[in-house]
Parts: sequence; C-alpha cells; structure tokens
Amino acid sequence: MLSHQHEIFLEVARVLSFTKASQLLYISQSAISKQIKALEEFYKTGLFERHGNTISLTPAGQLLYNKLLIAKQLQQELYQEFKAANEQFSPQLRMTIGASTTISLYILPPVLSAYLQKNPNVQLTLKNRNSQNILKALLDHEIDLGIVEGVNKVSNVTYTPVLTDEVIAVCSSKNPYIKHRLELKDLYNTPLALREQGSGTLAVLEDALDKKQVKLTDLPIKIRLGGTEALKNFVRVDTCLSFLPRQAVTKELQTGELVEVKIQDLTVIRTFNFIQRKGTENNLPYKDFIQFTKRQYSK
Repeated sequence: MLSHQHEIFLEVARVLSFTKASQLLYISQSAISKQIKALEEFYKTGLFERHGNTISLTPAGQLLYNKLLIAKQLQQELYQEFKAANEQFSPQLRMTIGASTTISLYILPPVLSAYLQKNPNVQLTLKNRNSQNILKALLDHEIDLGIVEGVNKVSNVTYTPVLTDEVIAVCSSKNPYIKHRLELKDLYNTPLALREQGSGTLAVLEDALDKKQVKLTDLPIKIRLGGTEALKNFVRVDTCLSFLPRQAVTKELQTGELVEVKIQDLTVIRTFNFIQRKGTENNLPYKDFIQFTKRQYSK
C-alpha cells in the first residue's frame, strides 16, 4: 500500500501546485510542504523545482511520479485479486469519476447513491467538466473513469457505450418570435444561444447540422454560455432558440417554462461513453461501476 507521503506527492506532482493539492486533499499547505520535505530528505534529492509561484518536477521527481503511477495500478490489481480470492477482503477504495454537465447534474446522482449503498467501502469523487476537459483529466491521471458524449480518436483510451440522449431545440414559452415548428432554413434567421466550445452538446449539434449541409458558423449565434444550467436559465427569459439535452429540460417542459421546437429533418441523438486509459479495463472497481451504471439504465 502506498504511504500517505507518497499519496500526497502524487497529488502535488499531478496538479503541480501545493495550493491546489491542499484544497483537493483537505490538508493544510504547511502539512503538505512538510510531507514533501520529508520525502526529499528520505530520497536525498529534490523532487520539485520552485519557480516563484510555480513548481515543476525535477528529473528525480518525474522518475518517482512515473514509478508511483505503476505502483498504484499494481496495488489496485492486488486488491482485485485478493477480493476475488476472499470476499471478506474489502479495503477502503477511492475512485474519481469525471463527467460532462448533463451526466453530472441529471443522470449520475441517483446511480452514485445506489452504488454507494451496495459498496460502502468505496469513496467516490465526481468532477464536472465539459467533455474535452474530461478527456484531458483522464489522460493526466486526474480521474479514473470519465463519461463523455461521443468518441474522440485517442489511441490510448477505450470507449464503452452506456446510454443515449436526445438534444432538442427549446425556447421560452413566452417567446413571441419563434414558431413551435421550423424548417432547417429558418435557423439562418433565428437568434441562437449555444454552449461553449469544448461542450459535447455543441459538438453533437454541429455534427448533426453538418450532415444536413448546414454550417454552425453561418447561423446567427448571439451568445455562448458555459454550462447547461446557465444556458437553460438564459433561454427561459430571452428570445433566443437553444439546443439542450432533453434530460436537462424535462422539468421545464412539464411546467411550461420552456417549449420544444420541432425542426423538420433534424434529429440530434448522442451516445454517452465511459472512457478509460488503456490497460485499466480489467480493474475490478471500474468494471463493477460501469456494469452497475449500465444495469441502472437498462431497467
């Protein structure tokens, strides 16, 4: 099992910040500095270069970081094998999941609650970012599993489909300017409010429009907002048309605050995928969580 000092070093090396590591680990910055100093004294070498307000790994620090990543993976495999041999073996396990906004806000919470009830020795952390940043977090070892819209062609990442969702056009029910049924050509004269670049919702919309020979850049985009909730709250009080996941606007459609706008010949369906770094597919906690989530949404 990795020592507490090595776990702290891993986090500091990953984020390259004593302050960020302190916030993520809920440990004071002075305590983190003390543990890193103790490690440097143990290894008789510096592990970090200090550059004013920033730090970087020394060659020795980079070597230790790479080896500890391998050790952490071996530790997880060891736990997996012991668990298979003896069901009573149940150490405290930590798993960090990264998910895009729609998944984090509207889909995962009940899954996480049900999973933790069955797996009380697992400590979960959920990080909410757009799909582009979730992929980066996975590759940077910041998260263990990610859930994103669509598939990026990244050779060292595996994708496992988990569920599908529809992105629909919506506007305020008080909007006097937009009909509740449009043709594709009407989009050229309809003010739009859309998600920011890097959003999976935006990417799947852009792809669907491309297939209909409609370029998103040719449409009158009035505003881009970061996050589903911000976009939803904006369109509720504005005259723009927006595209949002059906899962995210179910309540507003039921209450009548928003109305769905049907667009002839345009259907936007997206697939959510679990993403993992290659080589971790057989890690038992990850496999269990993926299978559990898929079962929850196949009911």
